[in-house]
Amino acid sequence: MAPSTPGCSKGPLIHWEVAGICALLVALVWCVFGQTVRFGFVNYDDMFVTQTPEVAEGLTPHGIGWAFTHLQVGNWIPLTTLTHMMDCQLYGMWAGGHHLTNVLLHAAAVVLLFLALREMTGALWRSAFVAALFAIHPLRAESVAWVSERKDVLSGVFFMLTLWAYARYARRPESRGSYIMALVWLALGLMSKPMLVTVPFVLILLDYWPLGRFQDASQLPGLLKEKIPFFALSGLSCVWTLFAQKGTIQPLEHISLFPRVGNALVAYVIYIAKLIHPGQLAVFYPLFKEGPGAWQVTGACLLLTALTAGAWVLRGKQPFLLVGWLWYLGMLLPVIGILQVGVQAYADRYTYLPQIGLCLAGTWAAVDWAGGSRHRRLALAGAGVAALSFLLVTASRQTSYWRDSVTLWTHAFDCTQDNALTRFTLGDALAQQGRPEEAMAEYREALRINPDYVNAHNNLGLALAQQGQTEEAIAEYRQALRINPDFPEPHNNLGDALAEQGRTEEAIDEYREAVRINPAFAEAHYNLGKALARQGRTGDAIAEYREALRINSEYADAHNNLGIALAQQGQTGEAIAHMEKALELQPSSLSHQNNLAWMLATAPQASLRDGPRALELALKANQATGGSNPNIIHTLAAAYAEAGEFSDAVRTAQQALQMAEAQSNGALAGELRRELKLYEAGRRFAR
Repeated sequence: MAPSTPGCSKGPLIHWEVAGICALLVALVWCVFGQTVRFGFVNYDDMFVTQTPEVAEGLTPHGIGWAFTHLQVGNWIPLTTLTHMMDCQLYGMWAGGHHLTNVLLHAAAVVLLFLALREMTGALWRSAFVAALFAIHPLRAESVAWVSERKDVLSGVFFMLTLWAYARYARRPESRGSYIMALVWLALGLMSKPMLVTVPFVLILLDYWPLGRFQDASQLPGLLKEKIPFFALSGLSCVWTLFAQKGTIQPLEHISLFPRVGNALVAYVIYIAKLIHPGQLAVFYPLFKEGPGAWQVTGACLLLTALTAGAWVLRGKQPFLLVGWLWYLGMLLPVIGILQVGVQAYADRYTYLPQIGLCLAGTWAAVDWAGGSRHRRLALAGAGVAALSFLLVTASRQTSYWRDSVTLWTHAFDCTQDNALTRFTLGDALAQQGRPEEAMAEYREALRINPDYVNAHNNLGLALAQQGQTEEAIAEYRQALRINPDFPEPHNNLGDALAEQGRTEEAIDEYREAVRINPAFAEAHYNLGKALARQGRTGDAIAEYREALRINSEYADAHNNLGIALAQQGQTGEAIAHMEKALELQPSSLSHQNNLAWMLATAPQASLRDGPRALELALKANQATGGSNPNIIHTLAAAYAEAGEFSDAVRTAQQALQMAEAQSNGALAGELRRELKLYEAGRRFAR
């Protein structure tokens, strides 16, 4: 079981071959995943990038500190978060740029895998073939084409660097620099995705084969001692991850231990099947509380036992079988479902690094079978080319399903049965596309599968409210709250529906309950402020708007409404500042343009008025509405007057007055009559 010798005797020729293989691997990755630069974000965790202010603002001192001190999507993954911030800094919200980073990272991981395997085994073409399988297998689509799964490809890069550095150390133990770099790469990988906690075990497997450092039991204590720093890093990561995910780990009373174990055994087999025949791949596979059937669990247990026994028996002549098999079993262990996080039975992304072990074992076994037979080698080469060609086509097709949310979830629905989450998320995607009727049908289907699906009740209520079916929406919100009274979103949405019906006091109660449950719920604070303002409680409204802005300083509507409330209390300077900020955040908003123009045209203090700017904003808003909004024309008249153009002010005020009278808007008509007299007298209007 001596290690293979790196094939370096051919000198420059080998270097050119290595460079050519690396280029070919990158080309394969681009052929499959280059299409993603034309894709958008999807409505499945990508909101972490697009809607988290600390991330969306790019690389800032505050954001960098936040990445290291807060959990992101239930994990402590500061390096992954920093790469998302970097993308936002470089590309803004152009999704193609974010996808490009994923593709480049995956390409780097592929090349590094090839180089690491060659460093360890000395086998050029076998290492290249394993890297090619890893590069373009359809199971990789989820890890590469999903922006939010950046943690897979980033941790993959650090995993390959760890293997490469460790292999160099194993060849030259006196080189402590390689040992230290392996530790550094592992630490960075764990800060990208904690799934790398099993790396110390992988290193021991590699000591066995191909590095040949573990040939008898007497060597094991020394190898374990050598790995103590690696185990320490993994242990710290395990503890921190369990702490981070304590709110998402399913308790045993929800899903008992035996269904979890059964599902884990079946999942191991399913991943093998999908490696061999990658069909019917979906973004989400539902986990059923009762677990798989007894015959499935028994069959999976027998198959896994037989494969393990076979690898053990053949370890003398074919040690790569045992190493590859244990690599697969061990690296999947953190995500196999014994500690169940979320409600998925298994996930394609979990195979990103574990299945390298199976590819390694299969490739070396195939070459061993071919031996020195020319015919077998030709047959094997042909089979390899055919397999890569098949994977290239199927992976390209699988990747194409990630182009948008509707396509992704429609495909997932086609691949699975009784999948409530797929129906629900497809409904969300349809709602975002302005297709409420279709969205409601999907929400109702999700509720048919799972009547206690709180989010589906809530979102069905939102869709009904958008259709003007307020009573039906209220019923859905109340049903969601009967299932989970501590869910803040239905409280907030119920408040909106009650406010729509003029039941302001009841709405206030719901908004207050929402912020009691989640004090960081900016939208609920904002809505509470609006409701209080309608009751004339301007001071209380201002406090709520300020709280909303403390939580989210980029909340444009909160800036706008805070400006209006401050103006009512005579704090005109601060009011204008907030209205300016609202318009900066949403420059195309007609209401923000109109409100700021009105303030600049009519502020009580002459020093705060700005006629030319008010006129510019009012003209822009009026042009956007085609001159059909009497409130905007009202503002335009005041802006003309402040700019000293009184004849235009009179003409414009008369136009607005005619429209207000035609619409039976008596309050606006009365204001315009009073202001018209001022303009006719050559006087400005000031509040």
